[in-house]
Amino acid sequence: MFSSRTSNNGIPILVQKIMRPGLLAVFGLTLGACRFIGGEDGMLSEIGIGGEEGLFSDDGGYQAAEIIPDMRIPPELDSYTIDQLYVIPEPFSPDATAFEEIPLPKPIEERRREGVIIQSLSGVRWILIDATPGQVWPLIRDYWTELQIALDYENPSAGILETAWVEIGSDEENRHKYRIQIEPGLHSGYAEVYVLHLQNLRTDPIPTVITWPEESSSVDLEQDMLRSVSQFLADRNDIYQASSASLLAGTIQAESKANIIAGVSGDPVLELKVDYNRAWVQIRQALQSANINIVDENRDQSFFSVRFAGIAEEQDKPGWFGRILGRDGEVEESEEQDFSIRLLETGNVVNVVTEALLSNPGASQLNQELLQVINDNLS
Repeated sequence: MFSSRTSNNGIPILVQKIMRPGLLAVFGLTLGACRFIGGEDGMLSEIGIGGEEGLFSDDGGYQAAEIIPDMRIPPELDSYTIDQLYVIPEPFSPDATAFEEIPLPKPIEERRREGVIIQSLSGVRWILIDATPGQVWPLIRDYWTELQIALDYENPSAGILETAWVEIGSDEENRHKYRIQIEPGLHSGYAEVYVLHLQNLRTDPIPTVITWPEESSSVDLEQDMLRSVSQFLADRNDIYQASSASLLAGTIQAESKANIIAGVSGDPVLELKVDYNRAWVQIRQALQSANINIVDENRDQSFFSVRFAGIAEEQDKPGWFGRILGRDGEVEESEEQDFSIRLLETGNVVNVVTEALLSNPGASQLNQELLQVINDNLS
């Protein structure tokens, strides 16, 4: 029979004698593992992360690293895929004011239109693509490289690329030039691509300063280029969405063209960074897409009158007993109320304001829901 003597902590002495060597062994293995992974000769030091000269060394590591010149590619090799993917941000100003409230991340878009589409409105044409401007930028550069057309000007932050003067087909009288503008879409995760065409006579001297017109010199050549670029983007969009994107061009996507913001009075306002003509058409399409009843509209006076009952919420699906008793999960309908939607053009933006025609306790919530439904159905 073993003795059942116990120590002051209540654990039998025999058990303690067995545990001590085991704990010592585990402790030794732990220290060995730490040294094996993070020591001077550990795994992390071998790949440049640990150790005295590693990324997280005591002498400053990456924070003390020097900025070296850009990689130089020999002229006989392709260099269009080399881009500044990792941009060093500017240090925060010590005078910057702290956030009063932590900004919440933007939700992922629930309604997505996938693919590459050419849209047009009042003579303006553009490509809509379900990719960010930072993802579209390297695609556009690849497009010109495959055509062996040089670029005279690139501005990733503004999303602008301009080609050199080129010859097109059998046109022996004119030289041609294209400008690509990449802009954020109405919603995050989308981009819009615009093409502008310019031509002048070959007998004229090549201009040193380019003055781009508001409209293309040749609408047909602009449309041909739009179709060609859109096909190129459609063939490669899925590949590039899963790969890298340019962080320099990523600054284009800082804010989408449609955003719900707080107005002067504090009430929510849908801000559209488009011209009035496009804003009116897209608001009307959004109302129709959301099946909101348009009672009246007047484009000259910039208003819609609609009837809106709020965002319908589906009830939980009934269980077995609920189905036996005849219950279902139909959408609970509310009574429709009258609202006015006004478009206010201010500078380069159009503010969309909703207002309940009859004041009631739920009007403020319905105003917000109406704006959200319009925003979600913009395309």
